[in-house]
Amino acid sequence: MSSSPLSDTKFRIAFAIGWLILMIMQGGVLHYWFELSWTAAFTDGVLSNLLLFLACVLITNTLRYYSPRQKYFNIIIWCVVLTSIWLVLVNWVLPLILRSYDGYALFMDQSLAVRWCVAFLVMGANTLVSVIWYSWEEQKENEQRKTDAEKLAKDAELFKLRQQLQPHFLFNSLNSINALIVSRPQEARKMIQQLSDFLRGTLKKEEHQWVSLHEELQYLQLYLDIEKVRFANRLSALIEADDAVQKMKLPALILQPIVENAIKFGLYDTTGEAIILISARSENNNLVIRVENPFDSETSATQKGTGFGLASVQRRLYLLFARTDLLTTDVKENIFVTIVKIPQHE
Repeated sequence: MSSSPLSDTKFRIAFAIGWLILMIMQGGVLHYWFELSWTAAFTDGVLSNLLLFLACVLITNTLRYYSPRQKYFNIIIWCVVLTSIWLVLVNWVLPLILRSYDGYALFMDQSLAVRWCVAFLVMGANTLVSVIWYSWEEQKENEQRKTDAEKLAKDAELFKLRQQLQPHFLFNSLNSINALIVSRPQEARKMIQQLSDFLRGTLKKEEHQWVSLHEELQYLQLYLDIEKVRFANRLSALIEADDAVQKMKLPALILQPIVENAIKFGLYDTTGEAIILISARSENNNLVIRVENPFDSETSATQKGTGFGLASVQRRLYLLFARTDLLTTDVKENIFVTIVKIPQHE
């Protein structure tokens, strides 16, 4: 078991202050109640408590690195044994040092039973506090390890989603480039350059990284430029986002799968022109982005679901915010609407 240096320091300071108070209290009790001289009383208090302190340090450090299976039974045995050893040492050291004080040897003999009981209670209380402290530290470490493990698993799943999305988009783009090489070589070269710029930008971004809406729209525009080469005049995109929302934050690269889904259902099954409308606004400390695309109700399968792109976005939003209500879809006549809400950090 390990604990933070700051926690160890606080524990040691409290431990030392407690023993200092105990030494002073015992010296005062021996002087006023048993009428020992100040010198004898405080010598007795300091030496006896110093030996008891060392015994408690021994058992405390043992508990720090070793937790017995039968914890409480074994701890009681340890306290009994160490208290008895302490009493033997006190009964030997103190009369030897304080033999010049009349009546001290008799006082020591008469107080042995009381000393043992008090020392056992003090050591037991000290040990109980140590057990509680180290158990609390261990619980905190376990919670931190659990949090770290969950974060690693979340990052791994986000990375997996990204690895699935990028080849999906890349294969579509390469197929389009292949189709353009012979018929429109100039546009094919342009599309290759745009694809290179887009992929270079995505490689610099991590799935858990937050970017401004302005930066996200810049990367989205690269994607739209690529798609416009594929579909020529059939694709138009209109982006509406005022200055008030440009600085709002959202997870990097989260809009591209949404827009790709809109293009898929807006153009793949239709022959006419399609306008993709992307709008952003602020609402109740959320960045609300709305993507609209037309579709042919006779050929598109919008009612069956959102496909891998939107499903991956919904899963990603859940991993980041632990909410399932941040991505919604709706159908209004021949318009398919996707709405995503991004909570803003305070």
